[in-house]
Amino acid sequence: MAAALTDDRVTVEVINDGVHLHPAVVRMAWAAAGADRTAFVTDAMAAAGLGDGDYTLGGRRVRVADGTARLADTGAIAGSTITLADAVRRAVRDLGIPLAAAVRAASTVPAAALRLADVGALLPGRYADLVVLEPDGTLHAVYHRGRPVTGVPASRGQR
Repeated sequence: MAAALTDDRVTVEVINDGVHLHPAVVRMAWAAAGADRTAFVTDAMAAAGLGDGDYTLGGRRVRVADGTARLADTGAIAGSTITLADAVRRAVRDLGIPLAAAVRAASTVPAAALRLADVGALLPGRYADLVVLEPDGTLHAVYHRGRPVTGVPASRGQR
């Protein structure tokens, strides 16, 4: 971990769900790697954003309780249920990360790490894929290639 945090060539991927990493670890990673090298990612399974209940993952039973997905038979973490909007909200609310920097960590930084030139920012010639959030961080709308996506469930905004 120390090598990744101190190597300017490395983009540090952070699952900011409070389960995979303790908030103090996220804070430490952000402080060490900085806004330009920290990428918010999810390890999301199909239950992401859907709430507590029973699900399957690769044919295995998963129980989601209090937003945490665990294998029913072993209790091991079975992925995350956090959305990137929730990761951004947690970063701002719980860690004091500026909104613009948190949004960059969920968009521009991961796109650059993957060398995707057509996503990650709203610029001429790019796809105009975006998520619009309310001031409290709940989901308002989703656009794909500049067109609204219908049927997108509202964010719970509780994590």
